[in-house]
Amino acid sequence: MKASEIRKLSTEEIIEKLDEAREQLMRLRFQQVTGELVDTSQFRKTRRLIARLMTILREREIEAEKQSANEGEA
Repeated sequence: MKASEIRKLSTEEIIEKLDEAREQLMRLRFQQVTGELVDTSQFRKTRRLIARLMTILREREIEAEKQSANEGEA
């Protein structure tokens, strides 16, 4: 999922996707331990998706803080 696609989602949807990605990473770790994992590149893809989701959430938090600070000054 690209960052532009993530930005179109609501905050609740992003949090839901983040939870799903974290669960997927946990499943991948279990598969690796049990020897069932075939595509090890999924680790990297999942970690990067988690990072993208967290980055966009943080961008929204910062934007909300800026807006509330601007409203406080006015």
